[in-house]
Amino acid sequence: MKIVEVLIEYANNSLNRPFSYFYKGYKRVDTGFRVLVNFNHRELVGYVINCYDYNEPISSLEEKLGFKIGEVIDVIDESPLLNQDLLDLADQVTDYYLSPKISVLQSMLPPSLSPRKSSLKAPKIAYDQYVYTIDKNEDGLTDKQIELLRLISSVDKVLKRDIKQVSILNKLIENKRVDILKVEKRRLAIPSYEYKEPPKLTVEQQRVVDEFKNTNDSVYLLEGVTGSGKTEVYLNLSEQVLKEGKSVLMLVPEISLTPMMMEYYLRRFEGDVAILHSALTPAEKYDEYRKIASGECHIVVGARSAIFAPLTNIGLIILDEEHVESYKQDTPPFYHAREVAIMRGKQHNAKVLLGSATPSLDSRARAQKNVYHLLKLETRINNKELPKTTIINLGDYRNIDRDSYIFSIKLRYEIQNVLDRGEQAILLINRRGFASSVSCRKCGHIFKCPTCDIALTYHRTDNMLKCHHCEYVCAMPNKCPECGDDRLIKIGFGTERIEEEIHRLFPNARTLRLDSDSAKIRAKIPAIIEEFRQKRADILIGTQMIAKGHDFPDVTLVGVVLADIGLSMPTYRSNEMAFQLITQAIGRSGRKDKNGIAIIQTYIPNHYAITIAARQNYEMFYRQEMEYRRLQSYPPYTFLASITIAGKNEETVIINTQNLIDMLNNQFGDKAQVLGPTTPYAPYEGNKILRTCLIKCRDQKLLHDVLSKIISVYSNRTSINVSVNIDPYNF
Repeated sequence: MKIVEVLIEYANNSLNRPFSYFYKGYKRVDTGFRVLVNFNHRELVGYVINCYDYNEPISSLEEKLGFKIGEVIDVIDESPLLNQDLLDLADQVTDYYLSPKISVLQSMLPPSLSPRKSSLKAPKIAYDQYVYTIDKNEDGLTDKQIELLRLISSVDKVLKRDIKQVSILNKLIENKRVDILKVEKRRLAIPSYEYKEPPKLTVEQQRVVDEFKNTNDSVYLLEGVTGSGKTEVYLNLSEQVLKEGKSVLMLVPEISLTPMMMEYYLRRFEGDVAILHSALTPAEKYDEYRKIASGECHIVVGARSAIFAPLTNIGLIILDEEHVESYKQDTPPFYHAREVAIMRGKQHNAKVLLGSATPSLDSRARAQKNVYHLLKLETRINNKELPKTTIINLGDYRNIDRDSYIFSIKLRYEIQNVLDRGEQAILLINRRGFASSVSCRKCGHIFKCPTCDIALTYHRTDNMLKCHHCEYVCAMPNKCPECGDDRLIKIGFGTERIEEEIHRLFPNARTLRLDSDSAKIRAKIPAIIEEFRQKRADILIGTQMIAKGHDFPDVTLVGVVLADIGLSMPTYRSNEMAFQLITQAIGRSGRKDKNGIAIIQTYIPNHYAITIAARQNYEMFYRQEMEYRRLQSYPPYTFLASITIAGKNEETVIINTQNLIDMLNNQFGDKAQVLGPTTPYAPYEGNKILRTCLIKCRDQKLLHDVLSKIISVYSNRTSINVSVNIDPYNF
């Protein structure tokens, strides 16, 4: 008999401990296996974290422990799910982010292998079945059987599903003339690309490559202006690592960038590349995960979750556009791919390379202190000048086009010039949909999400109101639910409205739109990007998805339609994010042979994030923003954590939040600053009310120790749920 200690699939702090079960079955069970158990009268999946033999009556163990021990219903796996490296990594992530371990394990594994009950219905291995000849002897066969045997013998093997005479085939199998060969089928169709000869590195690129190779630091920050050739540096270094017999992990921040980076790597290393990101189907993820784990490939290209890919002997981990906030997961376990990459790098003695034209202030500050090794690419690949940028003050009526409240006179003029020259333009607005909110003209009622209590966005394409936080949708009503008036007004604008305006002002312009709505159909992302690259459209309209990493040689105009949106985000990083987005967007213009220009439209033309972004001067922004961070005690000068309390009863939540803040103040004294309680941007989650508080502390160990105590105190309270977010981005 075996005693197994398991983590239950529910990822909350009150269940973040092992539960004991016994197993008397014949299957192998060990640490790292999933088992099916009965927990609180429900069949759930448990993950085994400890297993040992027990040869005495189970009653004696129950008497010793003081509680009944249930029996394992079934053992799900035939071998452990994770190798020792990934198990150790799971422990590190759990400890650093103070998350339930089961939530980390669920993040690490694809749906088909996840420690969840739903995994039992998820796709498993798929096979193609081939029929092949093992004996050509025709004695004793009927004419029909001989005919089929000769047909199968004439080819090497034939797909079983292509043979229509099923009964005859079965007889041939029974008579041992043919047999079935099962070949695992890959469900992700990875395109084939022609090998592309690597270009000769520029002097600056070669200097960076040599410095990376000839130094022994663990983490490097590559700061390179837009168009400076960072990707070719990644490819060159990857090639050298592969020659050493090691593997490469290449991360991009957005799914929209995966096809492009995948193409670069497939052109150079076809047959040795696997793809992992959240837009793959569960079946595709399962196949790619198994391909990586079996050692069939040595390069993984993917988004945030690919940091947990089961690669062995890693020599290089790259995070392109390392500044992008999507590397930080906004649901438990709240990990940041950069920090996990550094953990994995230490495990494998691998180098970690962070690349960006606009590095996060955290990374740049670490580079300034020589925690990271700073590398620089300061000129564009073809020595082209950066785009000439103009800031348009939308508050000045002289700049407003009388025929359009969206486009200034200058931007409309430059769009027409681009169309006349047969070139291309990109228009950025970091807001999808048609109108940012809908309200009643008579009573002022604003249509809000019933789950999150934030304004719903109107989408004209399908005539729906949508929540951009929780994805709630409903049909656009005809009347106000409060007063019954039918005069509903749409306020603000997004990508859909921009596209409609372009069609009105420039009827012959061909447009494409790329935002998270158009990208819901996975195949659309690479299709839209490729269409634009092939010049089948004149103008690409989109959100931040179009601002990073893309290389379109004929784009000579970038228009930031409303630069103010990012500055109102509920985070201390709003200025940094706005600067990075504008700088990255401008960098899409004039990347090849033609000079580029950029137009930034704004109501606050003197804001330093906008004026410095227009000058493409990262150093100036870094110095100014760091001074604000220092004065306000924000990272990188302090460590941050946010605590969220959720519950169904508002009074209970408020009382517990205040008690929590009192407890924090007692624990920290004057060694930390506790802010709150506050109502978050989305004050509801399902039927639960949310309240948060924020902690700023210069002592990382003290912060960790106090929060561990808080989690321990609150873990057994059933009326509320407490979650901790280490290094939060939004609060």
